[in-house]
Parts: sequence; C-alpha cells; structure tokens
Amino acid sequence: MPNEMSDAFVFFGATGDLAYKQIFPSLERLIHDEGFSLPIIGVAKAGWNLDQLKARAKDSLEHNKVFDQAAFDKLSSLLRYVDGDYADTATFTELRKQLGKAQRPLHYLAVPPSLFGVVARGLAESGCATNARIVVEKPFGHDLATAQELNRTLHQFFPEENIYRIDHYLGKEPVQNILYTRFANPIIEPTWNREYVRSIQITMAESFGVQDRGSFYDQTGALRDVVQNHMLQVLGNLTMDPPTGEGHEAERDQKAALLKAVRPVSPEHVVRGQYNGYKSVPGVAPGSTVETFIAIKLFIDSWRWAGVPIYIRAGKEMPVTCMQAFVEFKRPPMETFHELVPPRSSHVRFRVSPDITIGLGVRVKVPGERMVGEDVEMVLKSHPASDMPPYERLLGDAMRGNGELFAREDLVEAQWRVVQPILDNVTPVYSYEPGTWGPDESQELIGSDGPWIDPTAAKESQ
Repeated sequence: MPNEMSDAFVFFGATGDLAYKQIFPSLERLIHDEGFSLPIIGVAKAGWNLDQLKARAKDSLEHNKVFDQAAFDKLSSLLRYVDGDYADTATFTELRKQLGKAQRPLHYLAVPPSLFGVVARGLAESGCATNARIVVEKPFGHDLATAQELNRTLHQFFPEENIYRIDHYLGKEPVQNILYTRFANPIIEPTWNREYVRSIQITMAESFGVQDRGSFYDQTGALRDVVQNHMLQVLGNLTMDPPTGEGHEAERDQKAALLKAVRPVSPEHVVRGQYNGYKSVPGVAPGSTVETFIAIKLFIDSWRWAGVPIYIRAGKEMPVTCMQAFVEFKRPPMETFHELVPPRSSHVRFRVSPDITIGLGVRVKVPGERMVGEDVEMVLKSHPASDMPPYERLLGDAMRGNGELFAREDLVEAQWRVVQPILDNVTPVYSYEPGTWGPDESQELIGSDGPWIDPTAAKESQ
C-alpha cells in the first residue's frame, strides 16, 4: 500500500489545541490547493455534536487567517464527528460505521503519547487499522527506553511502513533547502568534509520565554523540546551523505546512517542555563532545574566528519528569534598576502528562520594600492519564509504514502542515543539574563573554536 492514496482522514483529539492551530487550517489548504476530497472524521470525548465541530473549524480558520468560504463549505460537507471515550469499544464501532466503504484510512493521533497504545488497540480490534496508516505527534518517548517501548506498542498493531512520526520541522521548506542546496551544487559538495571544514555551529534562538507552557516545559526542557528532535534533524540534513536510489527510503537511510555515527554527548560537553524569571512562570516548580538554554559539543565518527567539532545551542529569552546553521571553512595553509586573517573568513550560512537566507563568507580586496582585504558575506538567496505550511505538506505526504519527511523508528532511537548520557540533571544549570545569549559558561564550551556566531551580525555584500 506504500503509494496508494488514503481514502479517509480520521483525527483523534478533534476538539483540542493542535486541531485548532494546525489540522483544520491544513485541511482547508489541502482542499483549496490540491482538491482534497476525502471523508474527514473527527473523534473526541467532549460531549459535542457535528455542528459544534463545524463551528470550531470555522473559528480556527478565521483565527488563523486562512478562511475561504468555498473551501470551508467543502470542508463542512466532508466533516463527520464521533464523540466517545478512547477506552470504549463503542467509540471505535461508531468510527468503523462512519468510515463506510473506506478501506485505507489515515488516522492522526493528536492526543498525548500515553493514549497512543489505547487508540491503536481500539483501531485494531474494531477493524479500523486494516490497511490503515497512523500518524503520531512528538514527543516520541521521554528517553531511549520509553521511545523503544512506544515503538513496540505501535508495532503490535501497525507495521513500521504504516507509522508516520510527525516532526513539523522536517516539513519546513528552508530545512529541505539545506539538503537541496548541498547536493544540487558541485561547488559546495567537494569541500563538505573534514579536509576543508573547521567547525559547524547550529543555533536555534527564541526571543520569548515559555509563556503559558510552564507545566509542559518543566517536564521537558530545551534538550528534549528542540535539540533531540529538530536540531539533530537539521544536523542530519547538513552532514548526511547523498541519498542513493529513487525510493522514498533513500534519504532516510542516509540520515539514519549519519545519526547513528554521531557520538553520544558527554556531560563535559554540555552547558545548561535557565533564564532569570523562569521559576515564576505558572506551572513551573519552585526549585526547578530544567534548562531553558542548552549548548552542546558533539562529533560524528565517520570518514567525512571525523575530528570536526559541531556546536549546537538552543534557548529561550534570547536577543532574537532565529534558526541558522553556520559551516566554517579552514584557512589555506599559508596566507599569500601575509595578512592576519580571522579564522572564519570563509563560511556558508543557512538561515532557516525568520527569513530564508544562504550566505557565502569570502574575503575581498579593499580598494587601493595595498593588497589587503576585508571579510564580507555574499547573500546568494534571501526571501521571506512564506513557503507551504509544514503541516499541509506533511499531511498531504502521509495521505499519499510518502514517508520521506517523517521520522523512522531507527532515526528516533538514534537521536535518543545521542542525548541519553546528558538527560535530566547530569550537569549544573546556570542562570542568565533574558535578552542575552545564555550563560557565560557556553563561551567556555566553544573555547578556541569560538566565539559563537551572532546571527544578527552578518556583514553582507549584495
């Protein structure tokens, strides 16, 4: 069934926050942009009826500023609703009835991971899992052991090829652009290895705090929230070998091989921070030691990348909101013009957000008689990040049976192995002021490979 189109879309948690923020807008866009015309069945335990769900959908579309009357009319005509407890067999009996003649449904579990097994079992025992696909949201476990247990649970009822683990970051156009730019341009790929690359930095900064997510965030922290998943996926796109073959698994095979080669992070290569004021956020424990900032140093044990230090940092209450990868090249063995040249004169910068930018750092001659230069960055491409929303792309791919942008079992477990030694309170947590780049100790971590690149300080030459 890999390439067959699903013939119904079912989403559990239909009255919840994720459905409101992402699923309804994505369904409307799929109707508007791609002519999506499948039965849509919402399932929840809310005491609602179909008219209430339609009103919720309309409010979602208006709130997210994507309302289109014709597309909404089509969505309303396709929408159905099943109200019931996920532990009640009657809920799934009614779902099977609502599916009618559909034989290849896609089930989206917009519910907490603790309910994945309950829902999967209900689907299987009611006949709703036959030839079906299932989409589950991160987090995929809380550590390696729970991730493996979650995979075993899902595999009781669904084969791996029918399980779609959704990480919206993989659906972002700029993240895919990293991969395309690398392999489509022969000027880049020959130098993309330990012979030419001095170091790599990846930064994900957010200028805001945890806001109203205090209770969730205090059980998660920056490492689990964005590093273990989003940032390691970006690292995979930045450093994996070219995919071979034409199947949907080719890209995931190479990314899995890369992530399996990433050395588990040692505690001495970690700096954790917490911004002042975090403990006053509702839902946060008074003596919390959860990190809102983390910086790590890691290595990839492969021929391509052996010995190249890689630095990743992520934090809240930073000076800006942005995501970028910075690949610094080594200087030549001798400076021909006998200058004292900064070590990071040559680089490639991929900005993922808030804009999409590819920059090339070069050294150019200063006008005049002397053979002296200055560092500039040539912006090869820069435009606003107005691409297809990730959830529209990912839902469409899942319905088409294209799993390329979803996390496979071995990928998830490889990512957990990288961070397993540094989970929880294995290192101290240092305080930092909001609006700064985290605790001073992060500069000590990067040492002579630093300083950290300020994403706002690129000197550009158009």
